[in-house]
Amino acid sequence: MTTQRSAAPGVDRLARALLRGSAWALKILRPQAIRNFDVVIDGQTLDPGLRQAMGLYGLMPRKPMNAIPLRYSRAAMNFGGRMLGHAIPQRRIEDLEIPGNGGPIPARLYAPTTSTDTGALIVFFHGGGWTVGSIDACDNVCRFLADRSGIPVLSIGYRLAPEHPFPAAIQDAIAAYRFAHDNAEQLGGRPDRLVVAGESAGGNLAAVTAQHATAAGIPPAFQLLFCPITDLSRKRHSYSLFSDGYVLTEAHMDWFRNNYLSDPAQATDPRASPLLASDLSGLPPAYIAVSGFDPLRDEGEEYAHRLQNTGVPTTLRRHPTLIHGIIYGTAFGNAGRTVLLEAVSALHTALDAGLSPAPTVAGWNPLPHSDVRDARDRPSGPMC
Repeated sequence: MTTQRSAAPGVDRLARALLRGSAWALKILRPQAIRNFDVVIDGQTLDPGLRQAMGLYGLMPRKPMNAIPLRYSRAAMNFGGRMLGHAIPQRRIEDLEIPGNGGPIPARLYAPTTSTDTGALIVFFHGGGWTVGSIDACDNVCRFLADRSGIPVLSIGYRLAPEHPFPAAIQDAIAAYRFAHDNAEQLGGRPDRLVVAGESAGGNLAAVTAQHATAAGIPPAFQLLFCPITDLSRKRHSYSLFSDGYVLTEAHMDWFRNNYLSDPAQATDPRASPLLASDLSGLPPAYIAVSGFDPLRDEGEEYAHRLQNTGVPTTLRRHPTLIHGIIYGTAFGNAGRTVLLEAVSALHTALDAGLSPAPTVAGWNPLPHSDVRDARDRPSGPMC
């Protein structure tokens, strides 16, 4: 194990300052298009700060992802993950290597400065369409989760496509979960209090890992899924509603799917599409957060409803004003922090109540926003 260095703070602060300055300039130069025009789709109004950010995003020259060298896309996501969040200090951060069938799996353990006596350990899988993303890209998200929950976080750097197509990523995820289970006490938790968590493709891996571990007799205690991909076999209405303009696009998802699956028929495999599993009964309680302006919104909600209908205690929270990937933006405004804080609140409520959250429906808010913020989470200006 080696102590992990902090991200370059000077570069990140400069990048954040430039982004904020660009957003303010955009508001001044294009007031009719940005400041006074509400974006309303499917009865949802886009967050004003995000509206400004999307206006800036729309002015930037963009190439299709398949036209950009993969190493640049991966480097960009790593940089963006650092830039959009804060490197919150931890009591200890250690890099590990987990044994895997495809070679060592990189992982990073975050031990929070102040720990809660829950015995829980969060196993976190990053997003990025199984193609980009890394433990570096989600570093600030994991720091935030560990700090605000008081629970250690083990972040998993699974193999990426297209070099390692399906089922490499889920094989690594399952191996990492088994490692966490077998070594929970050394990692700061208990084997019966493991929490699987992830965002987007990582939410997919967390959901599939929960299904596999439950069938193997070592179920996690809880699932935290943020904007998860749950079905690669078909596109739902939210794909047509939000096909472009809100960071994650339909074209991105097509590219991710083609990279991940070497055979289109694999889309119906429950290890790729957890929504298609024949039986979801007996799975651990779940908290599923989806964003209103996200192509993945409908399949995330459908997975939550299937869990509820099979008797799995499940909280479904739609954030109607937000976009995909919002949890990475903890350094700008309140939206990303609020999404994570609400999830942390739901997790602690479940842990305190014996891991059975009250049944809830889309749009439910576990705590008023004023109750989930502390002094570190007060407004810091516009979203960007």
